[in-house]
Amino acid sequence: MSVSFLSRVLLGLVLTAQAWAFDEGIDYTRLLQPQPTETGDKVEVLEVFWYGCPHCWHLEPALSEWLKSLPEGAEFRRMPATGGRWDAHARAFYAAQAMGKLETFHQALFRAIHEEKRPLMTEDELVDFAGEIGLDKDEFRADFNSFLVETELRKAQEMSKRYGIDGVPAIIVNGQYRTGPSQAGGQARMFQVLDSLLTQELRAGS
Repeated sequence: MSVSFLSRVLLGLVLTAQAWAFDEGIDYTRLLQPQPTETGDKVEVLEVFWYGCPHCWHLEPALSEWLKSLPEGAEFRRMPATGGRWDAHARAFYAAQAMGKLETFHQALFRAIHEEKRPLMTEDELVDFAGEIGLDKDEFRADFNSFLVETELRKAQEMSKRYGIDGVPAIIVNGQYRTGPSQAGGQARMFQVLDSLLTQELRAGS
């Protein structure tokens, strides 16, 4: 028996054991209908979050570390939660994205809300904050109220319904599975569930 063959057998056993370690309907949920993804031929890992959510803020460091080892065939993106007072933050997210300043804005807004305890909930507050961190305030406000951002907001609202989002943070894997720290039993176990689902989807697409 060759070493390479033995390695493949052992890998298969490990992957099978991983799949058995987590239960559908408990550790993760299979969506009723698979949803479209936006990452081409790569397996999509989508985080649904809200800037005002302390659980989302506490997930950021661990998520950033986990993403450093994201497999080559997978791609990560974020989608803001929507509805009521969450919409202003969602608009701000898409405005910063339209300006090509999302990463700068994303981390800064999270820190301002959770470390500096600033509310930053209204359009004017978010526009002023964008100016504070070096974004053009007029451009940010224009994007905040633009047709493009309105379209993205409505799409996020629709996709949230399709994903069955009832709390954040939530992670959607390849438009087919939903999990999160609360459902999986903590951050560490959630990442194990994600690793298992990613392995499964990457193997299915290979």
